[in-house]
Amino acid sequence: MVSCQLALQYVHIRQCLLVVDRVMFFGTFQLLFGWVFLLNSRWEEERYTDGSKWRFLEHKGPVFAPPYEPLPNHVKFYYDGKAMKLSPEAEEVATFFAKMLDHEYTTKDIFRKNFFKDWRKEMTTEEKAKLTDLKKCNFTEMSEYFKAQSEARKAMTKEEKQVSKENERILQEYGFCIMDNHRERIANFRIEPPGLFRGRGDHPKMGMLKRRIRPEDIIVNCSKDSKHPEPPPGRKWKEVRHDNKVTWLVSWTENIQGSIKYIMLNPSSRIKGEKDWQKYETARRLKKCVDRIRNQYREDWKSKEMRIRQRAVALYFIDKLALRAGNEKEEGETADTVGCCSLRVEHIKLYPENDGQEYVVEFDFLGKDSIRYYNKVPVEKRVRTKAAFFIYLFIFCTSILNKHLQELMDGLTAKVFRTYNASITLQQQLKELTNVEENIPAKILSYNRANRAVAILCNHQRAPPKTFEKSMQNLQAKIDAKRDQLSDAKRELKSAKADAKVRKDEKSKKTVETKKKAVQRIEEQLMKLEVQATDREENKQIALGTSKLNYLDPRISVAWCKKWGIPVEKIYNKTQREKFAWAIDMADEDFEF
Repeated sequence: MVSCQLALQYVHIRQCLLVVDRVMFFGTFQLLFGWVFLLNSRWEEERYTDGSKWRFLEHKGPVFAPPYEPLPNHVKFYYDGKAMKLSPEAEEVATFFAKMLDHEYTTKDIFRKNFFKDWRKEMTTEEKAKLTDLKKCNFTEMSEYFKAQSEARKAMTKEEKQVSKENERILQEYGFCIMDNHRERIANFRIEPPGLFRGRGDHPKMGMLKRRIRPEDIIVNCSKDSKHPEPPPGRKWKEVRHDNKVTWLVSWTENIQGSIKYIMLNPSSRIKGEKDWQKYETARRLKKCVDRIRNQYREDWKSKEMRIRQRAVALYFIDKLALRAGNEKEEGETADTVGCCSLRVEHIKLYPENDGQEYVVEFDFLGKDSIRYYNKVPVEKRVRTKAAFFIYLFIFCTSILNKHLQELMDGLTAKVFRTYNASITLQQQLKELTNVEENIPAKILSYNRANRAVAILCNHQRAPPKTFEKSMQNLQAKIDAKRDQLSDAKRELKSAKADAKVRKDEKSKKTVETKKKAVQRIEEQLMKLEVQATDREENKQIALGTSKLNYLDPRISVAWCKKWGIPVEKIYNKTQREKFAWAIDMADEDFEF
């Protein structure tokens, strides 16, 4: 814990220095030193042992979505070929559908059915009587209007796109809070505007109306002795709480699935940083006892109790394949996605290979976010007989598995295996793939390949971007142009060498050196473009960001950067560096996960 405190102290000291730099610097070195000492004392005071997250919390509450602005009179909605003026409530919901008109969602029966049902709830009695068939509704003019607005925004100059003073004022007023004398950035202080629910995969509730969140829906959390956030004039909050055992500032319940939404601190905050550090330290502790746990679940394969054999096989696959455990769900409320503990008969097959000498388990199911998981895995001899029970009798509660894991190691859950296996895989891959002879772009390609191995392990897939082919064509055009440029530069070098051979003077020799440097520079530029093309092609259907931000101990990446002289900003952007400031300060080049 001491190392974490030191690292986070460094972060606060750096933030403190940045603040000093931004305001009038009139103090002496002794004053600054005393300020840092006081800041460190505050850090020590903030280590609460009673489960509290803070002693003082003050903020301004959320920023609500702006009210609906009716469409211009020239933008018409048509029903059965005739223009029809809608009431403001019905028109607003119609615009949600119009904005998605070109999306495949609006072609799905369940989406259209849910939308029309919820839309009719917003209509007047007269509108309900007229609008009885969604197929007769024409949203084209609405859709074209919003497309034109979108194109106009894209055509704005850089100056026009600059954040307005009003937006900056809102950020400064609502985007920060005071928590135990620290000014902390808030992650999502703007409440999501109303719209149509999309969901993932074939979600049964897609197309339903996400209703506007109002002050009366909001629970505010702050300290009793703070200046409480004021609701908009004439309105009131649902509740004001003073719960210092949680870190959220605002919460509300959304109407589609009844889930609770939160406004939280920014990932760069002290509390978030400490939570991240603890998560990865738990995974590091698993590294020290993982062999014992693996031996334990292998012994459990022999148990006379089916539930223990079942649990052991589940843990084997969670460990070996980094599968999510999965949670129990209410039927019809979410898409039919599963995890290791909720797999059904149709998701698994067991069959022999090589004339029965080996057995393979084939997984085929929809995991989180309706991403398909397909994998054929050779299994150990002792697993194959247990896998039969696994296939036919496998659904059981994730909490039972986690309770067992807590007995094996304090703080251990099924998710920790995923974090551990992801991080250890990255570290091993970086050692294998990094070549000391490579330049920086090639080393970054090796890093991305190591990250990709983790993403594949964790099944972090994505659909290829719609602009992928076009962007690859543009990149290839740059590569072709750079190759032509290199050919020209080499010809010029060859000519300069021939000229220098005849002239034998200093001027011609300097020209040769200049041409050599030009060739080298263009070769480096060409290699960088080719590496970029390779990287982009290999990552076409793999999402690297999820594992990098949520499953990989950032100290591994920081240590790799420091060891090989790679600027950290080549791996983490500005926002990510703020999130992982603790790791950047803590890890040296010798760090081992």
